[in-house]
Amino acid sequence: MPDFRFGTVGAPISTPAKPGGSVGAIIRLAELGLSALELGWVQAVRVTEATCAAIRVEAQKQNITLSVHAPYFINLNASDEEWPKSRKRLMDAAYYGNLAGATDIVFHPGSYFGANPADVLAVAIPRLAGCVDELRAAGNPVILRPETMGKSAMLGSLEDTLEMSRHIQGVLPCLDFAHLHARAGDGSVNSYDEFAHILQVYAQSLGESALQSLHIHLSGIEYTTKGEKNHLPIRESDFQITGLFKALRGHHCGGRILCESPVMEEDALYMKEIYPE
Repeated sequence: MPDFRFGTVGAPISTPAKPGGSVGAIIRLAELGLSALELGWVQAVRVTEATCAAIRVEAQKQNITLSVHAPYFINLNASDEEWPKSRKRLMDAAYYGNLAGATDIVFHPGSYFGANPADVLAVAIPRLAGCVDELRAAGNPVILRPETMGKSAMLGSLEDTLEMSRHIQGVLPCLDFAHLHARAGDGSVNSYDEFAHILQVYAQSLGESALQSLHIHLSGIEYTTKGEKNHLPIRESDFQITGLFKALRGHHCGGRILCESPVMEEDALYMKEIYPE
């Protein structure tokens, strides 16, 4: 039966000052009994090749799987003038992430800017395909993962991320279930049946085996009719985590579940504890 590794997006809050940084975060996660880390390079990729080598060595030593959250300022629907800057942020995250031993690069795909989603995808998919082509030509095997986003104005519906993944080998979604719950702004996408439907659509789009390598972000979430407002601790939110876990278990899913709540390692341990055997 496939299973999940649990961890955090960014260094655990309890990471000590020394050694600190990503190496310290890896050591702390291992001490806590967690086994995955998403390196939070969300403002910019400011890391040296030497630091990447140290991260890779420590992660292998501690048996921690790594992914990267690329900078927020990436937009597959940017203007022709702005796109090269967005592209460089994504490619830098992929280059240094691979050096650090990360297998997956998560990114926010951008905005519709009020345009029709199909028209936006017609721009976004060729751009993303070009990124993957360049990575593979350089021998870089990372998976690029567009994240499902929490506001309906943002590129990043479930359908958007599946469409990108269907068209480009080497692209798979990052399923943020809190964002999917918040996106509609009406309290939907928060029941076993709705979660099970998402997994069925995912399997129909990308194959049953894709359910065994899911990359999931999870937290509680506060939202308005316009969508996501901010992340919350799981138990201080309306998010039905037991329904989600029942659906994941029932569909024989596996991969990584990474916590983004304000009490991230506490909630990551809670998730690991309540995930059904």
